[in-house]
Amino acid sequence: MEDRSQPDRAAPSPWAAAAVALCGVCAFLELYCTQPLLPLLTRLFHASKTGVGMTVSAATLGVAISAPIFGALTERLPRKRVIVGSLLGVSVPTLLAATSTSLAQLIFWRFLQGIAVPGIVAVVITYIGEEWPPHRVALIMSFYVSGTALGGFIGRVSAGVLADWFSWRVSFLVIGAAALAGAAAVAAWLPHGRRRPPPPPDRSLRPAFPAFVYQVQTLFRRRRLVATFAVGFNVLFSLVGVFTWITFHLSAAPFRLSTAALSSLFFVYLIGLVVTPAAGYLITRVGLRAGISGAIACSMTGVLLTLSPSLPVVILGLTLLSSGVFISQTASQSHLRVAAPPEARVTAAGLYLTCYYLGGTAAGVLPGAFWALGKWPACVAFIVAMQAAALAIALIGWRTPQPV
Repeated sequence: MEDRSQPDRAAPSPWAAAAVALCGVCAFLELYCTQPLLPLLTRLFHASKTGVGMTVSAATLGVAISAPIFGALTERLPRKRVIVGSLLGVSVPTLLAATSTSLAQLIFWRFLQGIAVPGIVAVVITYIGEEWPPHRVALIMSFYVSGTALGGFIGRVSAGVLADWFSWRVSFLVIGAAALAGAAAVAAWLPHGRRRPPPPPDRSLRPAFPAFVYQVQTLFRRRRLVATFAVGFNVLFSLVGVFTWITFHLSAAPFRLSTAALSSLFFVYLIGLVVTPAAGYLITRVGLRAGISGAIACSMTGVLLTLSPSLPVVILGLTLLSSGVFISQTASQSHLRVAAPPEARVTAAGLYLTCYYLGGTAAGVLPGAFWALGKWPACVAFIVAMQAAALAIALIGWRTPQPV
């Protein structure tokens, strides 16, 4: 059997790396595009803040539900075929969301958007680990994470600007069309990948569902893997929690930002495009545990700065938060390759995404209780406490394994 972990394995072409980054862009164009629209949707649908927050949580909930299913179903399927098919699957509900006549319909289409996303992100994470040499995985993973940052930026900014200039329906039409174009480019640039060895005979003879349950139970017995799942939950919780609920804070006095101005806040994501690849190099030198510890500390500092009454300081805080989250995401996804067994890496990636996006789902709803208690300062206290828990989990759970 071929050893796929040898460091002298030839790396794919630069076009493959570009396709991986584009997968991140297309997957995240739609996922958070309603965040700058939340105050607008509150007025249009005469809904509560928690109600319109469900347009964010529904998408992340869809990801969380379908991620382990994609992991089980795609373990033996060609990676590229699943990725391209899922890119198309995300685009269609995005276009149909423009036809929504009620908040419930919009939430439904957002949920369907999320259902297809794991076919991109879970499989791409595994694809990187399989196709690039181990010493380049963190770097290529950083390109992918930078793509997710760029996609999140474009989706949020274009949604807010188009809604201000035209309507929120135009936002969904344009984003859906852009995702279709991205799917065509990925289909052209992404290599089919190497042929994987067949699964062991005893595993292939088990019925599919019992085998999946057995595999999940086995993965949850791995301490480092469970710690990675928990860190992933907290990483997205902090990002979604801040960028969802701060829109209500900044649309009120003394800031009173418009929908277009709120969308411009996501320009801080561009900093992540520079910071994350550089962090990919740094993580390979200082180690994953030290890298994520520094990243979470950076994020916590950024969240605390958003309490300032000065808008430039708030923007600085959002920049530190997003940069720290992107670095944390790179470290966590790279750690999956270390913590998960080779024969179950797609399933492990699917479970990671379930935990990761459950964090995003919770962040769209739970801070609402703290907003009712003390508005934005109470939300900040809650989010920082969650980040502190993630830091403790990483320090304890990500200890370097002893050499075999």
